[in-house]
Amino acid sequence: METVRIDRWLCAARIFQSRTQATDACVGGHVRLNGAAVRASHPVRVGDSISALAPRGPVVLEVVALAEKRLSPADARALYADHSPPPPPREPRIGARDRGAGRPTKADRRALERLRDD
Repeated sequence: METVRIDRWLCAARIFQSRTQATDACVGGHVRLNGAAVRASHPVRVGDSISALAPRGPVVLEVVALAEKRLSPADARALYADHSPPPPPREPRIGARDRGAGRPTKADRRALERLRDD
């Protein structure tokens, strides 16, 4: 096997949950192969560079191996070298309560609502 459809490879590598989602991303222009937007039927070869806007965020991958069928997570990670940027830091939650503090009182709830509205 020298080539695989890009939508099949994205599903096998577990970048998208299903082949339908991978196809929709290709149609929407969210998948680029070697810098060019591609259709779902475009072939992928070992050594190609794929950038996509996946559900987990933007990913930049280098194809190391090919597969057509969905693989286990450990085997799927062996299909690519990940060059993705680190995810942005999470924003702290507003009004986070200490564990074990129990349910908020009515006054606590109203104070949280005032804090969130501002």
